[in-house]
Amino acid sequence: MKRNRERAMAQKEYFKWSNDLFSVAKIFDKPEALKGVRVLELCTRVFGPVTADLLADFGAEVIKIELPGVGDLMRYVAPRGFFWQNISPAFTHMNHNKYHVGIDIRKPEGADLLRRLVAKSDILVENFRPGTMDRWGVGYRQLKEINPGLIYQGNSGFGQWSVFKDRPSYDATSQAMSGFSATTGFPGRTPLKIGVWIGDYTGALFAALGILVALYHRKKTGQGQLLDVSQGESLIRVLDWTWAFQTMYGKNRGLYGNQDMAISPSGIFRCKDGFVAIAALDDDQFKGICMAMDRTELVQEDRFKDISHRVKEDNNVELYDVISKWTLSTSVNKIEDLADKHHFSAHRVCNAKDHYEDGHLRQRGAVWEFDDPLYGKVVEYGPGPKLSKSPGRMKWFTRPIGFNNEHIFRDVLNLGEDEMKQLEEQKVIGKWMDRVGAKPPDDWNGEDGVFF
Repeated sequence: MKRNRERAMAQKEYFKWSNDLFSVAKIFDKPEALKGVRVLELCTRVFGPVTADLLADFGAEVIKIELPGVGDLMRYVAPRGFFWQNISPAFTHMNHNKYHVGIDIRKPEGADLLRRLVAKSDILVENFRPGTMDRWGVGYRQLKEINPGLIYQGNSGFGQWSVFKDRPSYDATSQAMSGFSATTGFPGRTPLKIGVWIGDYTGALFAALGILVALYHRKKTGQGQLLDVSQGESLIRVLDWTWAFQTMYGKNRGLYGNQDMAISPSGIFRCKDGFVAIAALDDDQFKGICMAMDRTELVQEDRFKDISHRVKEDNNVELYDVISKWTLSTSVNKIEDLADKHHFSAHRVCNAKDHYEDGHLRQRGAVWEFDDPLYGKVVEYGPGPKLSKSPGRMKWFTRPIGFNNEHIFRDVLNLGEDEMKQLEEQKVIGKWMDRVGAKPPDDWNGEDGVFF
């Protein structure tokens, strides 16, 4: 008993210590891991902007370069046509903490501005079709001559070289190409597309990882390099045991609905007031589920006695049916309480409203509410990894096209007012057009949010 009390006390002290160590309230007192790293983003849509956004979360100075007037086409992709203060929610979530400038790099003078920025930068991220930047004279082959330490991230649907290199790619096609769609859905029905842009976000995670590896390599060697990340191949990398199963067993994984072929029980179940996910990998957790259902006799049955028996198809289906009948007559809250009591895994199926109101997620900074000088009170999902000494953070919201032109051109490139005016008259640099999705809020006073 004494030893148990000592262990409980030690655990309590650990949680108090870790809560204080990772406190969101202390984040802005700590340094940023990527402070001093300058990233040039020449991207549109999702894959590329998310890559740069992940770096901006941890302090990288990301300069987002857009075509004057129109800008990133993602500015006009609005769910159900909804815009908030003249911006689309589909654009904001991947453009935090960035400086926005408008440069037409297709013009010689614009390409020259880019080269001058490259000379003072560490990383360039682009997601045009392979070869486009090279055709404009500002691809990796040309830019590495200006800055040999440049890390050049080329994001694309199918890679910088392949028979499919010229094919356009979107999230839906990447899910299909990767085999992801072939594992998602119910038997005998059409494969399903995952509801979020998982191909873009998974690709961006791999691209950001590659950039960090390249930064470490440059630290040791002084050399930059070209990085190639394919959207579809990134999804292939997260197909867990699918290929091994195919190779060794000789059968496709196939569609399995809300059940799991490797863990049983594991799935999403309908309750009398919502939906809940329930899973148990080890035998003790399975016993906990049986206790919660008041069906402890199931533990003694050979077909359910261990994981290797429970995952056999007939047994798995029958177990799923047993749990489904129980959950239909039980509330979500009750199941979560029983999961805590009997030590198995269960959680309600959450939506964005649930997240917004979740004190746990807010305490951890997974849901981040802050005041932006241009847009006011905003709420976003916060950085994923929690670092104790150099944590990520949300500093400001997205910005209209060219919003930071003066700051970047004056303070980074040392351009004078006359030179900027001339470039603007030549339509080499510029800002937003008068269009929803591109411009500031209608009531903007012309000063809030500007870096002077």
